[in-house]
Amino acid sequence: MEDREFYSGLIRLHILHHAAQEPIFGLGIIEELARHGYKLSAGTLYPMLHDMEQKGYLNSCKERSGRHIRRVYRATPLGKARLEEAKEKVRELFGELFEGE
Repeated sequence: MEDREFYSGLIRLHILHHAAQEPIFGLGIIEELARHGYKLSAGTLYPMLHDMEQKGYLNSCKERSGRHIRRVYRATPLGKARLEEAKEKVRELFGELFEGE
């Protein structure tokens, strides 16, 4: 991806969408985003997750998975509300982008 900053908002929406559906963790969401064409490193993703948590959109806790402990993120009520607001704006934008095609 050439301009990661350009797509940063879309990546954040993907993260919030998945975190609203089920708990997410770093490697899992990196793999999910890769399926959508976003190639992120841990060095890019984790600051984004931390920022979203600081803003109150996500919360995290450590969970044991077999022998491993990993940080798991979930959308907060505020994050879910922001996601719903963003969906409306995305619908409007897509309508304009694909109008008349």
